[in-house]
Amino acid sequence: MSGGRRAGRRTNVALLSLLVLSLATGAAAFAIGTLPAATVVAVTHGALGVGLLVLIPWKSVIVRRAQRRRTHRPGRVAGTALGVLVVLCVASGLLHTLAGYRVYGPITALQIHVGTALSLIPFLLAHVIAHPQRPRPADLSRRVLLRTAGLGAAGLAVYAAVEGGSALLGLPGARRRATGSGEVGSGTPELMPVTQWLSDSVPVLDAGDRVRIRDQELGLAELDGTDDVTAILDCTGGWYAEQVWSGTRLDRLLGTLPADASIDVVSVTGYRRRFPASATRDLLLATRAGGTPLSAGHGAPVRLVAPGRRGFWWVKWVAEVRVVDAPWWLQSPFPLQ
Repeated sequence: MSGGRRAGRRTNVALLSLLVLSLATGAAAFAIGTLPAATVVAVTHGALGVGLLVLIPWKSVIVRRAQRRRTHRPGRVAGTALGVLVVLCVASGLLHTLAGYRVYGPITALQIHVGTALSLIPFLLAHVIAHPQRPRPADLSRRVLLRTAGLGAAGLAVYAAVEGGSALLGLPGARRRATGSGEVGSGTPELMPVTQWLSDSVPVLDAGDRVRIRDQELGLAELDGTDDVTAILDCTGGWYAEQVWSGTRLDRLLGTLPADASIDVVSVTGYRRRFPASATRDLLLATRAGGTPLSAGHGAPVRLVAPGRRGFWWVKWVAEVRVVDAPWWLQSPFPLQ
């Protein structure tokens, strides 16, 4: 095999590895909301993303070499689509990193970033099938490992330069949390964006609706308690807000539970999340934010407050809290509704 082809294979393997790891860390960034894990995941994800940029000069040589061939090769359409989506994904990620949470027409940069990341997966699979890269003993050689370390260092250096430049210029993105979210509406609940997960929509409810807690049904007046929790709602849509949430803690409502029990918090829409019984002391059924009743878009009349967890755990429009025997981790990592 010629040196050019070997270099091409190494570049393709490196790009494939970076893409797979970027997708994995991106999913982890959605799931993790606590420090320092969120910081580690965010930095790793960012370094992997800019690592793709570092390899552009080498990949461009491979692309030009392929274009000079007159024969049609399988997977060319998938490869082209993959390249376009990767560029859009990285560019939108950088835009969110620098500009912070902003709405561009009907969409945000982070939504473009996530949407293109999900869209490129089938094209990545098709491209890999058309151009399989089989593992070789040489892939674990000292030279390859040193090059891998060099690529990782380059990615971290570029990422640090982007973050440093953003802070130096005072760009909005420099003030985001470790999760990548920018502050919107802290202390002013009405300024928080109204968002739903996937197919949920804001239901029509009123203050007379009741919440079923095990074998009892409680109204808004009974849940509008004196427990106050200052917590950050960190939405996977790219924004966060710190509010004082008021209501009643779940441990007061559920009492002592078996250590191996779990609780399902269910919305009127059917949306639900499951928690370990040990979490009830930290969970709040909130009726107010910032001293004012919740709005419909933010979960009125009752929503769950789950400190330290990303926004998709904060179930809105709570209809029921069930105690179940199934382990809390026996659920989809992300809601399917």
